[in-house]
Amino acid sequence: MTEAASVTTFVVGDRLPWPDDAPALDFKGPFDLGAIHHAGSRRECSIRKISALGVTVGSELEPALGDSITVELANGQRAAGKVAWTGRHELGVRFDDCVDIVALLNRQLVSQTPERRTMPRIEVRSAVHIKFGGNLWPATLRNISSRGVQIEGDELPPIGTFVSLFVSSINIPSGEVVWRRDKLAGIELLEELSWSSIIPWVRGIVRKIAN
Repeated sequence: MTEAASVTTFVVGDRLPWPDDAPALDFKGPFDLGAIHHAGSRRECSIRKISALGVTVGSELEPALGDSITVELANGQRAAGKVAWTGRHELGVRFDDCVDIVALLNRQLVSQTPERRTMPRIEVRSAVHIKFGGNLWPATLRNISSRGVQIEGDELPPIGTFVSLFVSSINIPSGEVVWRRDKLAGIELLEELSWSSIIPWVRGIVRKIAN
């Protein structure tokens, strides 16, 4: 049986990885495992979303707002921060110092065995044009992984439509719309997108933001 891919999301850009106003997609996992170091104890957690500025984790731990904790990622990297919010079995940690998201992605890839190395889910905000039915429509690329993308737009095709995607500085294979929700659509790519294609593209986005 093929092991399900992790749905832990790496957020690109100077944004905190908190829940946003988009319709919830209720990702059930699996998520990357990690740990929280708090008040002298170590508790396992799941890494839901992480950016250069912070992380959302799933945990039964109930620290107070403002508590200092250290989050340990699956690859062994640790980042110290403070609790910014808590929810039902979730909490948000704002890092004391920014982490290098590209270096974190590279470290995540290196920690995988070569034969099972796949690009994790990356949340971005990038312009995309989607072609279907002889028309080319503008949209926003919201996240991308080796097997699919999520886009947002006013003119999106129905489920089952085969589409072509055009994004600056990266070649994305054609795909099929496999789900729709409000102004969001999920597209399963017909060919796997390699990490060697995504990493330089992400690095370019990070450099643009820094400039």
